[in-house]
Amino acid sequence: MSESHVTRPSLLVRMRDARDQWAWGEFVEIYSPLVYGFARKQGLQDADAVDVTQEVLRSVARSIGRLDYDAERGSFRGWLFTIVRNELHDWFAKQRSAWIGRGDSPNGLQFDAMPDSDNALSEIWEREHEQRLFAWAAERVRLEVQESTWNAFWKTTVENQSGKAVAAELGLSVAAVYLAKSRVMARLKELVNEA
Repeated sequence: MSESHVTRPSLLVRMRDARDQWAWGEFVEIYSPLVYGFARKQGLQDADAVDVTQEVLRSVARSIGRLDYDAERGSFRGWLFTIVRNELHDWFAKQRSAWIGRGDSPNGLQFDAMPDSDNALSEIWEREHEQRLFAWAAERVRLEVQESTWNAFWKTTVENQSGKAVAAELGLSVAAVYLAKSRVMARLKELVNEA
């Protein structure tokens, strides 16, 4: 999954139609947890991260119609990251103003929790995106395959157990374990490429 993922242009085109529930549903399913998790890792509490996520979704909905997607000029993920970064910046600025406006000291608060450089934030965002995309695809694939197939994949790939040990544990041949692993990996890559 280390290959850079490119959001399907067809999804972006379909999202321009606010009535396309399938496109918006898929977008929300993939990207809402990413935005929420990213906000939480920047120090926001649950409710605040939910609020920031909602603001990001509103901003995307307002501006997707004007997005002239050109992969050569930049990725959709980069555009979305800019929106997320701006919403987080706004949230931190509002919090800082609220504390100062009351005459309180913001000492000990995480107002400066976000890394100073955009590169550091961008690296965190890319890593989070990759992890979320894998989790999203894994949730779908797990529902599509038999439990023994999923377990063979998970134990050999994620838990890094040997094929021989997994075969003995699951009552499969070593060849069946590697075939299951290969099928799940192929389906994961297919879903990631479709997303």
